[in-house]
Parts: sequence; structure tokens; C-alpha cells
Amino acid sequence: MAKTVKGTGRVSVFPLLHVWPDVYGMVAYTTSGSFGDTAIMGYIPIASVPDVSLMDVAARHQPGGGLFGHACWVICTGWSSRMAPKPRTLDVPDAEWALELDRTTELDKTMYGHDRLHVGRFSLADPALMEAAKALLPA
Repeated sequence: MAKTVKGTGRVSVFPLLHVWPDVYGMVAYTTSGSFGDTAIMGYIPIASVPDVSLMDVAARHQPGGGLFGHACWVICTGWSSRMAPKPRTLDVPDAEWALELDRTTELDKTMYGHDRLHVGRFSLADPALMEAAKALLPA
């Protein structure tokens, strides 16, 4: 059984092109730990979309980056999507969330204030927020 990480805080949800040329999924970015030292990035499961392996998406964007480079790409994608939101972004200032953990990467150096990255399947505790997040998926 997969480990589940839970928390409450600011959550940014946005579409991510994960299979070229036209398969989008919805992903969420948040933080946990002391001063937000752990980046949390997870895909939001949607029945009509294949599960998103964020580390695989990162490997396709940064093929020679290795585990550290791929983790940095994932963190940069989440952080920058929060700082410069694109259309169809949902930014919730205070939400209860859970991440069914697929992988944890300890970073060699701090990246955007984070020392580690957790990736996996993400959910929002509030069913209305979860539906609002899924509704953002491009047609």
C-alpha cells in the first residue's frame, strides 16, 4: 500500500501537457514541512486521462538531467505555474489535500526553497474543489 502524505495550505492546480501533442492532465503543486521545504506535485486522477508520471514527463523535457535534474524540472514547473498562472489555473489559498506517494527525491541543493520533492496522485479533501479542478481540463 502506498504511503499517503496529508496537509493543509495553498494549492495551485493547472493543466499540464504530458503526452505530445494533445494529451493534457491536471496537476497540483503545494508545499509541506518546515517553511515549505518539501515540494508536493501530484496528478489529479481523471477517468478520461491516463495517469501522469511527472518524473517521466520531466525526463522527456530534460533527457540528460538525471534524477536531480528531473526533480528540479518538476519543482520549477509547479513553482513557476504558481508565480505566473496561466489560463485554467485554480489557486486555493487554504485547502486540505492528500498525496498518494509514488516517489520522493532528496535534492542535492535547495531549489526554489525546497530540499525534497514528493510526487504522486493528488486529491483535495473538499469534493467541490476536486470537481472544480477536474473541470479545468482543456477539451
